[in-house]
Amino acid sequence: MPKLGSLDLGRTCMLIVFSGLPGTGKTTIARALVPHLKATYLRIDSLEQGLRNAGLAEVGKAGYQLALQLAQANLALGNPVLADCVNPVAESRQAWRELAGHSGVGLLEIEVVCSDLEEHRRRVETRQLDVPGLQPPSWQSVLDHDYQPWEPDLRLDSAQLSPQQAVARILKRLPGRT
Repeated sequence: MPKLGSLDLGRTCMLIVFSGLPGTGKTTIARALVPHLKATYLRIDSLEQGLRNAGLAEVGKAGYQLALQLAQANLALGNPVLADCVNPVAESRQAWRELAGHSGVGLLEIEVVCSDLEEHRRRVETRQLDVPGLQPPSWQSVLDHDYQPWEPDLRLDSAQLSPQQAVARILKRLPGRT
């Protein structure tokens, strides 16, 4: 897999994967970043709800597998890809790494956290959903979520950073950006 420092976004695409529990701010930051990169945006919530609506599959692995396939197709076309997902376990994180490696593109793994527990809870409980039919998680389900700790390339605390500040930090980490 190419190292981030060796890539030039003008000539090479890359895979950026957002991870974190529901309500941490992943989608808000990802959506603010997409226009800067002109990236293909893959949101697992949307893909999984589409699968539910079609009655075709159980969610979980199926949603991630669909996202990986779409990411692979777009990377092959030279499009940067931004994946927005909980990405809770080592298996899902490894799948993104393998995709980047097989595709010959750089990978930036970003974890979004919210260190202010009350703010995180408020976000979960007042979340306005923009995916028709999607059932919001409860605060208890977020607390009970199987989310394995790890060391991403970049960890952003949405309790400390505005979405614009988070985007600026991400852009500084990308090749050819300062």
